[in-house]
Amino acid sequence: MREPDYNRRVVVTGLGVISPVGNDKVTAWSNLLNGVSGLGILTRFDPSRYSHQIAGEVKDFDAKTWMDAKAVRRSEAAMWYGVAAAKQAVTDACLEITDSNREEVGVVFGTGAGGQQLMIDNWHTLDQKGPDRVAPTFIANGLVDSTSGMISIETGAIGHNICVVAACSTGTNAIGEASELIRRGDVHTVIAGSSEMPLLEVAHAGFGNMRGLGSPREGHPIADTSRPFDRSRDGFVLGEGGGALILEDLEIAKARGARIYAEVVGYGATADGWDMIQPIERGSGAARAMKAALQRRGVPADEIDVLNPHGTSTPVGDTREAQAIWTVFGERAAASKRSLAITGTKSMTGHMMGAAGAFEAFATVMTVAEQVVPPTINYSEFDPECDLWVTTEATPMAVRYALSNNIGLGGHNGAIIFKRWDGR
Repeated sequence: MREPDYNRRVVVTGLGVISPVGNDKVTAWSNLLNGVSGLGILTRFDPSRYSHQIAGEVKDFDAKTWMDAKAVRRSEAAMWYGVAAAKQAVTDACLEITDSNREEVGVVFGTGAGGQQLMIDNWHTLDQKGPDRVAPTFIANGLVDSTSGMISIETGAIGHNICVVAACSTGTNAIGEASELIRRGDVHTVIAGSSEMPLLEVAHAGFGNMRGLGSPREGHPIADTSRPFDRSRDGFVLGEGGGALILEDLEIAKARGARIYAEVVGYGATADGWDMIQPIERGSGAARAMKAALQRRGVPADEIDVLNPHGTSTPVGDTREAQAIWTVFGERAAASKRSLAITGTKSMTGHMMGAAGAFEAFATVMTVAEQVVPPTINYSEFDPECDLWVTTEATPMAVRYALSNNIGLGGHNGAIIFKRWDGR
């Protein structure tokens, strides 16, 4: 435990990702830059009785590569994806967690809903085979905090360990809270991120009845379904996966010669206090979160060059987020200004729900590190209600700061800002 120092600088030194566009940093980033969609026909269950049959599924993933076979049998995909992403990030950071430092390495990892598949499976067991056949391990492995606990077990990190839950803003809030944990002095390194596996038939039916799911335009392929800010957008696509970042005190990272991707320089979180589904009018809650992120460490709004939005492809949600962006950035947000690049990566992954913020933080960090903005695929028809510069091809550009924004069911809002690391 160290003394709090709110001028302490926090950097990103490791990345891990499991997603519909790839199960490692290199593959996922390459596919984002090349506009490769991860959407396809659902295979997690038979979707034939539903009008919406599309999802962003993780492919070619073997949980036993990352966890003990017994632990895999007792758990489910939300945990698998989180543990895999976390272990990738630790390796990517060349971070050795030993007896000498493990108390100084924390875990801040979240999920929107936890292991719902375990609950469903054990309900069927109870109903069909009786109470004596319900697995005694399913509760411990299916809680929302189970993944943060398993990451500690699998990596040896035994410092501050918490689970953040904020619906679709979970990953953003986890990473933001992790950065503040380091400044507070509780630990000097944190494994931060989130994971989710929402591709359950009951969830699919619920979102369909909510009228939230989208369809491709007539005559267009499946990949067209998710089209953030496009005038023809009509709903989102469920996706799954996980993402993890290693955050470190800058001085600790420099002392061990770590590669630094970016610096975490802003974080804001707010509530709408308005509605359990729709964001508040004009996106004022999201606007306040972005303003708080800018103000926390004095980042000038006119130096934010790229914004990875929540951008789920819903008619109301995208409009209100666009209004929030205009509230914060004013006329430089306009498409005609080509000043603030909007990179809607959900166009390729679908909406990974609780994992979205962590995956999009990964994409935003890579944007800053590589100085190139991924495209928003499927965007072809300008919507005057979403007057934004939506990039439609990979765009090399000087990126000083980039902001990732997420909005969650229940009115949760989170925003985080990454700064280009220039060695100083």
